[in-house]
Amino acid sequence: MRRSNPSGPRGTLEVDWTFFGEICRALALRVANEYQPEVVLGIAKAGVIPGVVVASILQCDFASMVVTRREGGDEPVLVTGPPPSVRGRRVLVVDETCDTGSTMKLALSEVRALRPLEVKSAVSFRTGDYAPDYQAFATENFIILPWDREIVQNGELIVRPDYAARLASTG
Repeated sequence: MRRSNPSGPRGTLEVDWTFFGEICRALALRVANEYQPEVVLGIAKAGVIPGVVVASILQCDFASMVVTRREGGDEPVLVTGPPPSVRGRRVLVVDETCDTGSTMKLALSEVRALRPLEVKSAVSFRTGDYAPDYQAFATENFIILPWDREIVQNGELIVRPDYAARLASTG
């Protein structure tokens, strides 16, 4: 994990794979102390990765749904809903980060429409005011995830251009 000096109102928290693993273990333990989900539902894209890890640790089923934003500030849009197999089961909806809660609220609404036995929410990183049922880590920092740091451009792996300035300030 690397922290930068704040640039503007928020600093940057670069998460490495080791820290990510610890976050997933912490999240699974917090959930297991109070709740026994039968299925973990990861919100694609970023929530699928911690979701599948948490499902593995909790030894329960895993499924996913897709929620996206067309533009950065737009409201989230459902692309692919939760599977019908959540009906009548205890469900844990997992996302990587949660700020305003708009993505999680949409996901929870879609899951509840399928009438699960119970549904709870969990995130690896809480970065704003919305409070899911479970969180592993709270921070106001901008999060850079290990799988999201680099992209392929012109056949080469490069640091995402929109992250480059933030990472350069970590010195």
